[in-house]
Amino acid sequence: LGDRQYDHFCGFGRALDAWLASTGATAVSERIEVDNGDPAALAAWRARWGAAEDAEDPDTAFVPWRLASRTLLNAGSAGAPVYELAFVPTAESAAAGWQSGDLLQVQVASDPGRPRDYSIASIPADGQLALLVRQEQHPDGTLGAASGLLTSTLAVGDTLALRLRPHTRFRLEDNAGRPLLLIGNGTGLAGLRGHLRARAAQGQRANWLLFGERNAAHDFLCRAEIESWQAAGQLERIDMVFSRDQPERLYVQHRLLQTGDAVRDWVSRGAAIYVCGSLQGMASGVDAALRQILGAELLQALVADGRYRRDVY
Repeated sequence: LGDRQYDHFCGFGRALDAWLASTGATAVSERIEVDNGDPAALAAWRARWGAAEDAEDPDTAFVPWRLASRTLLNAGSAGAPVYELAFVPTAESAAAGWQSGDLLQVQVASDPGRPRDYSIASIPADGQLALLVRQEQHPDGTLGAASGLLTSTLAVGDTLALRLRPHTRFRLEDNAGRPLLLIGNGTGLAGLRGHLRARAAQGQRANWLLFGERNAAHDFLCRAEIESWQAAGQLERIDMVFSRDQPERLYVQHRLLQTGDAVRDWVSRGAAIYVCGSLQGMASGVDAALRQILGAELLQALVADGRYRRDVY
């Protein structure tokens, strides 16, 4: 429990988790961090410990994957560089499997007890693990431990030990046949793209993508793929929000409020809502907008039914 506005959010829990891992303890569940009473996280915690027999055991092995390509997605952007990385399996990882919504863990040498989680942007049928990674640069010019490794240090052709992490709270599961409202920003597109690829493979066309970035000219991530889905009828609706393309800043939560009638209509049709991206600003703003559009009681009912799911960081 905590507040992400503070530097050491969930610090004791994270430290305890890392110490237990260093002693060889085996986690029976992924760590659930609750920011400001986040209802989705609390519901996941209650579901996990109220039905422990239904939980999945995580695959705890780090196995080598080979970096096949790394592509800069936002050349000329005023923001930090965003890269798409594609990893292909080696003999040791050839049998690995995952579902859309799952995570990939990266272990860094300077902090081995705290693997970094990345949303997987591909499905097994693609034959590769895809990530969208924003390069983090510290004030002194050094790069973030994990993002620097992935976007700079690791060479194409090199192998890296990675671990697949089931993320049941963000999988499609019972929502596979429902209309989907997919909301996100920045590299949060990764988790949403995984679901859209799965939906395209399943022939599910009732998909609405509401996504935000800085500028359309430089930050429309995966533009060709998104536009191809739209042209093929695999995206029923798309709302792209570029915050710096007009005098007043416009963000995902603002566009969501503008489309309130459509949101209510989709929910009445049985839609599930998936949110992926930054907690600060976007996800908290989206949650507030959904409460305003749907009402707190209905939103809580969606959480309880597994129809409101978040992968935020």
